[in-house]
Amino acid sequence: MCYANSSTSVNIDLAKRYKKLVPELIPDTPIYYASGFSHPSWRIITNDTSIQSMKWGLIPHWFKSNDTDEIANKTLNARIETLQERNSFKHLWNRQHCLVPSTGFFEWQKQGANREPFLIKVKDQELFSIAGLFDTWLNPQTQTFEQTFTIVTCEANELMSEIHNVKKRMPLILSEDQEGKWLSGMVQWDLSQRFPSERMEAISIEKRLILSKEPNVPEIRKEFVPLSKRQTNLFD
Repeated sequence: MCYANSSTSVNIDLAKRYKKLVPELIPDTPIYYASGFSHPSWRIITNDTSIQSMKWGLIPHWFKSNDTDEIANKTLNARIETLQERNSFKHLWNRQHCLVPSTGFFEWQKQGANREPFLIKVKDQELFSIAGLFDTWLNPQTQTFEQTFTIVTCEANELMSEIHNVKKRMPLILSEDQEGKWLSGMVQWDLSQRFPSERMEAISIEKRLILSKEPNVPEIRKEFVPLSKRQTNLFD
């Protein structure tokens, strides 16, 4: 699954990368770490001429309750295998696709009784795209339209099977030549198109930081070597 992500690119770089207009009202404050369960606003790519801002955690247009967390916590991710079956997503398939820009997502590896955090990146791309779906919901209290998104996931590749070694899932990462096809909705996806392990890397990060009250700091993206594994011989 994918419940934590980062987006550290500034707006002008996103606009160049995706050939979009630079958004005037969307802040480009770097996001070093964000949990989906906090429902952060994210810069999202659609077929619109400009970059969009949407909250993470999809609220279907038919949702009637005011308690949006009730459903948004359950729609942070969408399994590609069941997209056309679930009520929250089936009306979006081949219609309202989006790209979720990322500079690395976070996952936990089970190690015996413990869990250790990792930052996963694409080796040859500082910025890459994750497949997403979006919807527009009318807030009954404010009578304003709100756009929200979900990250699409697939079966893990070899690397992610080692990292996310319980559920063995991963976000559906798109190569640059797949991005246009995904946005158009004219996509026939299967496991043969899954992003390859050899183009990805997993970096061990500091658990103390990710579990702290303020994990959204640059240091969280730095590789962490436990004291037990550090060299103690001054001549090594």
